Amino acid sequence: MESRAILRYARITPRKARRVIDLVRGKSAGDALLFLRFMPYRGARFVEKVLESAMANAEQKKAVNPESMKIVKAFVDQGPATKRVEPRAMGRANVIKKRTSHITLVLSEEG
Repeated sequence: MESRAILRYARITPRKARRVIDLVRGKSAGDALLFLRFMPYRGARFVEKVLESAMANAEQKKAVNPESMKIVKAFVDQGPATKRVEPRAMGRANVIKKRTSHITLVLSEEG
């Protein structure tokens, strides 16, 4: 049985979120949760919340122990970027893109 959770429009760049996702992909949910708690990256907070949500979804489905489930799919897609203008010298301007991410985790029973 599969359980999944998606966090959309997370205010973190996809590149920074992927750095964390790549470290937990393939691990058991319980181990990954412990791993994320002590990770220094800001993206770990976002991924931790998505993992907790996927585990809660598995519990609602009356699956096996959610902590023993394995992260089979984990990926980050780019969301829309909000654009801001930064004034520069001589009347010019720079565009600053504040990027967002869509984080997806899929848990499945080991076996």
